[in-house]
Amino acid sequence: MGVFRIRSALSNPMMETTASSPGKIILVGEHAVVYGQPALAVPVNEVTATATVRSSTVGSGLIIQAINLEQELTLAQSASEGLARAARLTLEHLGAAEPDVLITINSTIPPASGLGSGAAVSAAIIRSLATYLGFPLTNSETSALVFEVEKLYHGTPSGIDNTVVCYNRPVYFVRGSPPEIFHPKHSFSIVIGDTGVPSPTRDTVKAVRTKWESNPSKCDAIFSEIGAITQLARSAIVNGDILELGVLLNRNQELLELLGVSSQELHNLITSALDMGAFGAKLSGGGGGGNMIAIGPEDRIEAIRRSLLQAGAARVISSIIGSQG
Repeated sequence: MGVFRIRSALSNPMMETTASSPGKIILVGEHAVVYGQPALAVPVNEVTATATVRSSTVGSGLIIQAINLEQELTLAQSASEGLARAARLTLEHLGAAEPDVLITINSTIPPASGLGSGAAVSAAIIRSLATYLGFPLTNSETSALVFEVEKLYHGTPSGIDNTVVCYNRPVYFVRGSPPEIFHPKHSFSIVIGDTGVPSPTRDTVKAVRTKWESNPSKCDAIFSEIGAITQLARSAIVNGDILELGVLLNRNQELLELLGVSSQELHNLITSALDMGAFGAKLSGGGGGGNMIAIGPEDRIEAIRRSLLQAGAARVISSIIGSQG
């Protein structure tokens, strides 16, 4: 990496770059994906994380301001913190010295809710900083760096969050294999209901690991069935069979309950959506709290959304999964 080019890029004090990344939601396959099974996930562009990089005072170093968290940190003092790690990994990847910049972060993605908040923020930081330095990164490069940051948040991340937020496309994902982008035959709507209960993925992944260690054969059987459901769900989406997709979501939820990662709050929202005419509904992400999703006929989407709010959802997001990703 040419140091001269980097210094040249930093010579303009008016330089400013901004990058945004979407949220994400897992349709099917969570938890099993950690154990080698496939998962399907889609971007949720109704919520985003944005990072803006601006030149700062000479000698100030790299400073990060997380507006939503009311937090400010420096690169030198926060080497192990996720936001700082994203910036440091970017500099190491580019072979660049620490610049005098201010990185401002804004996010509308609720944290610890299964919407990929951490991955989206990391991706926004990495993209905006690399572009500021004059070396825009590919989706693949960005995803690889975000994955390293995800290890701080999740311990043993599956890799699906960084993949979806960096490629911003519906993805069929198997850990260790290149992501496969797929396209629905027809657009369809999903409704995302937030329980309002924080659910750090690291905790639920660890709990499932403990359960697997105590009874690997039982858990492996559950993971295998979830993997089969994921493959059928991909076919249903590609073929435009959303009713079949709903059936598969419901069975996936039953299996996640066997893993012990659901909760009463999730159950209440799922039941409400099904009672209001949803084809299928399930938790999404780590479980224990966080979000659930529902799909249904287009003429019931608004009623489902209202029912989730009445059932206690802290927030409801409607998102369209488009036929062109």
